[in-house]
Amino acid sequence: MRNILALVAIFQFLSFIAAGQDMDKIRKDFEDKLRDTTIQYGHDKSKGKFYDIRGFKMYAEIYGQGAPLLIIHGNGGSINNFTYQIPYFEKKYKVIIADSRSQGNSADSGDSLSYEMMADDYAALLDALKVDSAYVIGWSDGGINALLLAIRHPEKVKKLASTGANLVPDTTAVPQQIWDMVIPSYKALKVKTNKTAEEKNGYKLLRLLVEQPHIPLTDLQKISCPSLIIGGDHDVIKEEHTMLIYKNIPKAYLWILPASGHSTPIVYRDDFNKEVDRFFSTPYRTITGVGRFF
Repeated sequence: MRNILALVAIFQFLSFIAAGQDMDKIRKDFEDKLRDTTIQYGHDKSKGKFYDIRGFKMYAEIYGQGAPLLIIHGNGGSINNFTYQIPYFEKKYKVIIADSRSQGNSADSGDSLSYEMMADDYAALLDALKVDSAYVIGWSDGGINALLLAIRHPEKVKKLASTGANLVPDTTAVPQQIWDMVIPSYKALKVKTNKTAEEKNGYKLLRLLVEQPHIPLTDLQKISCPSLIIGGDHDVIKEEHTMLIYKNIPKAYLWILPASGHSTPIVYRDDFNKEVDRFFSTPYRTITGVGRFF
């Protein structure tokens, strides 16, 4: 099971080493923060609470005051994955950050997951918190959830920033090299009988990665809020697929980060935080005609 979870982690956090950056140090610093017991994100009892959401108890923590900001983690992740974002954004926003269904502290005994289900979970969480609408940041699976939240519950999203999202589970979106890492564990668990509870949950998450999402471009075209679509130039999501998402959202900006894999909120943490904050804080600019020259 550890190998399976490691593959899920690879999919979420994979960054390719590039010239001019000490990627090993960046990765080690992040991993050290995840192990640091003095950092309470994800298990801060003074900030956290369980909410009865759509048939399960969803764990969420709230930091800071101001305009609501919902942050959504990726597959197999948890609240503490945003250890670089929470302290930055809590100075200005009311940061709402949860463990998604079947991940972290949010246990769910169901045998399947869908991104639509999780997007609806987050809409219900905002309702439980009496939040009419929020800014949204999503990473990886969280980026998919951010898009679906804007599609299925448009009134809930003021603006969204999505990094490392995909619309389909195939090689038009994800390089074959990544599928070669994930598929063997998926197949092994699929045929295994008498799975442990941990293996059942791991298979549920792997199945989500391998079999979903299926978001038509026509649904993206329904997104009415300004959107910032982000990716690394060596992401596990092909840059042309990230471009496709950007091109089909009516009011969108595109930001491709150089020398970065999937972990843009980590590798570019300072730039990521500042640019996303600037995007949230300034009006969307429609650029046409002579405006393209400046």
